[in-house]
Amino acid sequence: MTKNEIFVSAEELERQRGFIPRVRSLIGEEKKYCIQTFGCQQNEADSERLAGLCVVMGYCKTESLSEADLIIYNTCAIREHAELKALSKAGQLKKLKEAKRSLITAICGCMIEQEHRRTQLSKSYPYVDFVFGTDRHHALPEMVYTALTQKGAKAHVSSLPHNEFGIIAEGLPVVRESSYKAWVSIMYGCNNFCSYCVVPYVRGRERSRRSEDVLKEVENLVKMGYKDITLLGQNVNSYRGDYSFPELLDRAASFDGEYRVRFMTSHPKDASKELIDVMAANPRIAKHFHLPVQSGDNRILKLMNRGYTREEYLKKAYYIREKMPEAAISSDIICGFPTETEAEFDNTVDIVEKVGFDMLFTFVYSPRKGTVAAEMEGQVPHEVKTARFARLSAKENLIAEGINKQSVGKTFRVLSDGIVNPEDGIYSGRTTQNKIISFSLPEGFAPEKAAAGHFLDVKVDHAQAYALTGTALTKD
Repeated sequence: MTKNEIFVSAEELERQRGFIPRVRSLIGEEKKYCIQTFGCQQNEADSERLAGLCVVMGYCKTESLSEADLIIYNTCAIREHAELKALSKAGQLKKLKEAKRSLITAICGCMIEQEHRRTQLSKSYPYVDFVFGTDRHHALPEMVYTALTQKGAKAHVSSLPHNEFGIIAEGLPVVRESSYKAWVSIMYGCNNFCSYCVVPYVRGRERSRRSEDVLKEVENLVKMGYKDITLLGQNVNSYRGDYSFPELLDRAASFDGEYRVRFMTSHPKDASKELIDVMAANPRIAKHFHLPVQSGDNRILKLMNRGYTREEYLKKAYYIREKMPEAAISSDIICGFPTETEAEFDNTVDIVEKVGFDMLFTFVYSPRKGTVAAEMEGQVPHEVKTARFARLSAKENLIAEGINKQSVGKTFRVLSDGIVNPEDGIYSGRTTQNKIISFSLPEGFAPEKAAAGHFLDVKVDHAQAYALTGTALTKD
């Protein structure tokens, strides 16, 4: 697939726009849509574009499934729990459909790219009008029109193998969930094929947006007043536009105004010194580095097909600490990967202690159908996996608490998420390190200056493992 072939053609986008007035004429006025999203930030970003298409087709938003005339579930396939949750929600559609025969129902996302799940939905959930894959979002107008005019469930999924499918549609309308935080996808898909992960199979191979399109989107968001902008990709370090990822990040954080740029996720094997140096030098780039280690043992890392050793990971983590002492480092870890011994898990605990993660997202290994790891002999018993999970969580709680207590007495620039407890006057926000801080306002502090989307200085008074408490400071 050439670079030009990964972009949906102008002709196809115009063809899709042709279905919009047809849908409008069929649904009339006051019809409502409801989109429920499962999974990662990329799914959330996808749902915002689906919402944009719903609005231009004439639907308005509702949070109530019973009020909706169009329901879309955007699903995840990273862990079995996420799929089972989505299937459970799909089961509820039957009663909603019986109560409102005109209701249109759809399921999309990563789960739909798995043939066994599509078969299950077709057999057990015939009241779902259509399903569609991860690179068919731009075709929503046509799919809705077809559902309104034809009977029978339809599946809109690429017939190409996972190493060939995957496209990018530029210029789709967006309805953002927040007025001050925004997701900006810079690339899609993954080439890494970690042995436990389904992403390359359900998202396709890596393809990158044009640098100029990404930067134009970021610039427009800054002009609109957005304060927290996250660049998204399965592995942002693999971005291949006109600029390298460090260059793109630096340029995205170069527009006038007070705002922060974040990114996720960064694969350790590709995280470069240049990226860390750019982060350290640019004050608009958030000082939070999410660097998933997954395991601290070299044999397990090799079985996972991660492409780095524990020594290489530690070298990069230490460089982050050296260049940005104020930065937070967070990570992901899988407990109980197939064949993992107790001694090998000890190596994971050891790397957690050595790095001193500010935040840790710990998971019990979940076999995913179609992955290499799911077929490995030596699957670890569930009770062993959960025991390791509990042990690691307890260890990280102590580490995170120790790190956070060092913040007591310090002042941080905080982006407010607004008041969370009006009775006590408690507000909440996030630091540049992506740490949540609850804070109160001193006497005489104007509440509107602490409203959601405003920056203010907060002094930390108390600290716990995953929470800071403080007081807003008035400017002299």
